Order: sequence, then C-alpha cells, then structure tokens
Amino acid sequence: MPEVDAVRALRAAAPSALAVLVRRYGDFAACEDAVQEALIAAAEQWPRDGVPDSPRAWLVRVASRRYVDEVRSDAARRRRESRAVELEPEPGAVAAVDDTLTLTLFLLCCHPALGRPAQLALTLRAVGGLTTAEISRALLLPEPTVAQRISRAKARIRASGEGFRMPRPPELAGRLAALRQVLYLIFTEGHTASSGDELARVDLSTEAIRLTRQLQATGPDASGETTGLLALMLLTDARRAARSDGAGGLVPLDEQDRSRWDRDMIDEGVALVTEVLDRAPIGPYQLQAAIAAVHDEAQSSADTDWIEILGLYDLLDRLAPGPMVSLGRIVALAMVEGPQAGLAALEASESSTGGTLAEHHRTWAVRGHLLELSGATDAASLAFTEAARRTLNGPEQRYLVAKAERLRAGR
Repeated sequence: MPEVDAVRALRAAAPSALAVLVRRYGDFAACEDAVQEALIAAAEQWPRDGVPDSPRAWLVRVASRRYVDEVRSDAARRRRESRAVELEPEPGAVAAVDDTLTLTLFLLCCHPALGRPAQLALTLRAVGGLTTAEISRALLLPEPTVAQRISRAKARIRASGEGFRMPRPPELAGRLAALRQVLYLIFTEGHTASSGDELARVDLSTEAIRLTRQLQATGPDASGETTGLLALMLLTDARRAARSDGAGGLVPLDEQDRSRWDRDMIDEGVALVTEVLDRAPIGPYQLQAAIAAVHDEAQSSADTDWIEILGLYDLLDRLAPGPMVSLGRIVALAMVEGPQAGLAALEASESSTGGTLAEHHRTWAVRGHLLELSGATDAASLAFTEAARRTLNGPEQRYLVAKAERLRAGR
C-alpha cells in the first residue's frame, strides 16, 4: 500500500534528517519546526507521487529550504542568512549520515538543563517521531501537558547555546538514564502501538534496538542497564512473528507458536542478561530482561517458571515500582497462588494508586483474565469489553471484543 510505505519511510528518515539540520544550522527549535513542515509536505506528496529514492535526502532538502525561507524572513537573522543559503544542499547532494548523528541528537534532547519529564517528551517527539497524542498515552499524561513540555524544552535548549556535538564522558554519564528511558518508551510504542490499525510499528522497535546497540558500543556500561535494556528488547522482539495471525490479529503469549520465535535473538538476549547480572549491580532493565528470558526459555506456556517470575517481579517492584510493574506482578502472583490472590492484589493496587491504574486498558484486560481463570465468565466478559473500549490499538481492540463475545456465548 503506497500510504503505508510512505508512513514507514517517513518514520525511518525523520530522525536522521533532523540530525543533519541541527548539525548544519545549530538552532534545534527552528530545525525541528522545519522538519515538521517537511513531514507534512511528504505526507501529502509521497502517497500520491511515490516514495523518493532517498527519503532522508528529500526531507533534508525540503526542510532546509523551509529553514532558509524562515531565516530570510527574519531581519534579526540576516548575518546567518548567507551561511544558511551557502549550506543549502543541491538535490541528491546530501552526504551519508552515520548513526552517531542520531545518537548525538538523542543526547542533545537529554540536556541536563531539562527535567526528566521534558527530556522524555522532547526526545520522543523530535527523534522517536511520536505525535503529541502518542507521547501523552506513553507517559500517561494529558496531551496539553505534553505539548507544553515540548515547547518549553525546545526554548531551554536554544537558551543553553549547546552546539550539536557528542557530550564528553562526564556529561554523557548524566544523560544516559534519560536516554535509556526514551529508548525503552520508543521500543514499547513499536512493540504495541498505542493507536492505529496495526498491532506493532516495527520501524520504531527496530530503530530502538539499533540505537541501543550503538549506545552500548560507545563505552563501558558500568551500571549494566544499557546491556540489560538491549537484552530486554531482543528477548521481547524475538516473539514478534508469533504475536499476530495471518490476518494481523493479536495472538496472546500463551497461545503463540513458539517455533516462530527468533531463537538467535533469544540466545543473544539470554547471553547478555546472564553476563550483566554476573558483573553489575541489579537494575530494573536487567530484571525485566530476566523475566523475558524465563518466558522465552520455556518450551511451552505450561512450562513457564512462574515462581521465578514472581520473585523477579518482587525485586523489580522494590527497585522501580510503577503501574505496569504492578500489573505484571499481579499476573505472576495469580499464576502462583491462584486468581483470587491476583484479584485481591489488583484491588489493593488500584486503591493505593488513587485510581490511576484503573484508567489503563491493560488493567481491565488483566482483570478479565483473572476473572476468567476464577470461573466468573460474565464479569470477565464485562471487563474485556471495558478494556476494548479503552484501547486505541485496532488489533488489541478486536481481540478483546472477540474474547468478551466468546465468554458471553459460553465458549
């Protein structure tokens, strides 16, 4: 489909195009605005005219012209105009961009002048290519709040005067935690899209893995968390082929054909997490990778070592508590101690979070799963229906609706 091909090409080319402009002109906010205008133009033209041979070159060329036009229209920037015009690329003259450019752009967005929430929002928008609405869902925040954070973050980077360069080692250390969280969120959005009619956005998950590999290669990983994050991504992405059926429908973990899992990715992920747990302090990404490894090494769903998974979730809940960690632990608890224990823990978690957990569709899906295990099929059907109402991902929604209907029909 031309429209789908165009969207994928845009997703892949936008971060490196922005990196080229920021390196060339230096003004992050203005360059980001220019790239956004180029993306709008591409979204209109590419489905109609076809994806260009070099999507990145096209975006850089159009965005550069938009940037130059803006410079020319601003009398206060006349001294910069001649430089910008001189640097405007000729068609087809865009030099190859190596991976360091995109990573440098990531690290610029994680500038210490910004608070962690602003770092996350800006990087997900500028480099991850997520819309403001998608970011708001990923961070569980109102959309206007996210938009305000992005706007303020760009202004602060401009005021800081930081050039487009790879941070020195002392500066790099302070930005790594934010960068890892951004890469994790981009991968998560790619693994299961927060909206749309496709279960996954492979371009995002693939890019997150590539950049995490690159980050790991930049130097020693004393904390072990970059290695843990890479292992988590590989062990999760290894199941991608089995997560959907021939019609694009969702296939849950316990029903997947494990022969379709990527064994090479699993072997690499297991080796990474085993090595890092032996040499580094235990961290949240390492624990999540260890949980994924237990799932991936089980020959069947029935062989899954839920006692080990529950123990890992107990550690993770102490190190990095959060809504999704709570849900994962509740499922593991139910598999070890029974669905009633899981339902009691779910009710307690909802009360302790002041209702935040109850707003997420995954909470309702977990409730439906536990109610089904306990034999309360009518209540389970209602919970799955509510989960379907709350998700914006098409395949997830169809799966949940079908699940609710089967329970209502007594099948």
